[in-house]
Amino acid sequence: MMIPGMEETESECQELQQRGENMNILITNDDGIDSDGIVRLSEAAREFGRVWVVAPAKENSAASHSITLRHSLEVHPHDFPVEWVEAFSVSGTPGDCVRVGSLSIMPSGPDLVLSGINYGYNMASDIQYSATAGAAFEAEFQGCPAIAFSEAAQKNHQVTDRYLREIMEELMNEPYIPGQILNVNFPGCALHECRGILRDRKVSRLAFYKDRYNVVRKFPDGGAELMVEGFHEPGTEEGTDYAAILGNYVSVGRVKNIS
Repeated sequence: MMIPGMEETESECQELQQRGENMNILITNDDGIDSDGIVRLSEAAREFGRVWVVAPAKENSAASHSITLRHSLEVHPHDFPVEWVEAFSVSGTPGDCVRVGSLSIMPSGPDLVLSGINYGYNMASDIQYSATAGAAFEAEFQGCPAIAFSEAAQKNHQVTDRYLREIMEELMNEPYIPGQILNVNFPGCALHECRGILRDRKVSRLAFYKDRYNVVRKFPDGGAELMVEGFHEPGTEEGTDYAAILGNYVSVGRVKNIS
């Protein structure tokens, strides 16, 4: 059942058909619906089909594949800056967004789910915490092909902007393999420093960030308030996503569901 107000007029349907929009694409992220990355991803996706954006109302980084079961979700239409995109914010997680978008917003469900573009890499062993990847896996659980996109946590998007549409078009034609998603990471180097694309990258077992907990304050009972701090300690495994990014390559690979 579609959310009330989503019904299309006959003229709108005819216009969409004339523009050749046969693929229904659902886009979400974990940085929130107002992030720059989801706008750029939606702009690129509009060239390949009809787009719905269903994304968290606020940031949900490191939420992995969590979903909301014990309280209701708020869903609101959202004023989105990309023309011809239906957009909704959701009070839950990225996994919730895929479920709500597929089951309650889109009239017939998605043909493809895109997640991102995440602000910060989702690769190596850190991918298990990623809600960007978690949303893509939720789509895969529902039998829908899914691609997760991430880039360096900085404002230099030269490499992403150069390769995004090319990679998107290529991966849309990849066969759907149950239990797997496609995962793309763009390096944060300048465009002239990028060495191209490496495909079929394995997920490195190393951690991009290593964590430690620092004491913020101590309590009289002997307890303490702790705050996590991540620090980058480069390591590499040949043939992996981590090695590709350290070498200034775009990394493309498949990630298997761990269950």
